[in-house]
Amino acid sequence: MSTNANANANGSTILKLHDVHTYYGSIHALKGVSLEVHDGEIVTLLGANGAGKSTTLRSINGLNRPRQGSIQFQGRDITAVAAHQIVKRGIAQAPEGRRLFPRMTVTENLEMGAFQRPDRGEIRGDMERVFELFPRLQERRNQKAGTMSGGEQQMCAIGRALMARPKLLLLDEPSLGLAPIFVERIFEIIKQINDQGTSILLVEQNALMALDAADRGYVLETGRIVLADNAAALKTNEQVRKTYLGEV
Repeated sequence: MSTNANANANGSTILKLHDVHTYYGSIHALKGVSLEVHDGEIVTLLGANGAGKSTTLRSINGLNRPRQGSIQFQGRDITAVAAHQIVKRGIAQAPEGRRLFPRMTVTENLEMGAFQRPDRGEIRGDMERVFELFPRLQERRNQKAGTMSGGEQQMCAIGRALMARPKLLLLDEPSLGLAPIFVERIFEIIKQINDQGTSILLVEQNALMALDAADRGYVLETGRIVLADNAAALKTNEQVRKTYLGEV
């Protein structure tokens, strides 16, 4: 569990979703989702494919505007705020599937993460911080992103999100398709990022790794939150163990 767990158990709420309903056309994808992320926490969102995890992130980052309910970030309503403005306010995402610019170098991809920042003089220092977290990226800083391995691309996607200097980092399936050695490294780095003061909302199919890293968790089923508890309790919950941890 994150080292921030006890200190932030009663911390201020950085993100709050209340009764969020999001649609794709006539498809009712989120059916009254309410959740919170407190300052300094790692919160994980568990659920099967199609449960609404990525839609929850898309509702937060402005790509799928809810039809009902509210989303607050640092006490301000962002429900109807445009996606690029949400990044400016301090929410960045490393999306599922990485979605890098494959013909651009690692350095150029990282620079794209800082595209909207006015403080151009501080970008170089933040890039060095990314390279400290991901030494492999520094080794490949001039390599085209599309020629790297899946694990290296995932590191680059997280690094690009960090270049926006987010207060809240959204991670969508960071371990998807990665070799086990890369999965362990990615989760070590997620904890490091959190220890450095960034709150994290983590969507992850590897429930055990996610619960090991997180302070609290929510379980989504067909667009509804069906369980919410601290991570240790969810790991011992019979329903979670059977459905998400593969235990009989």
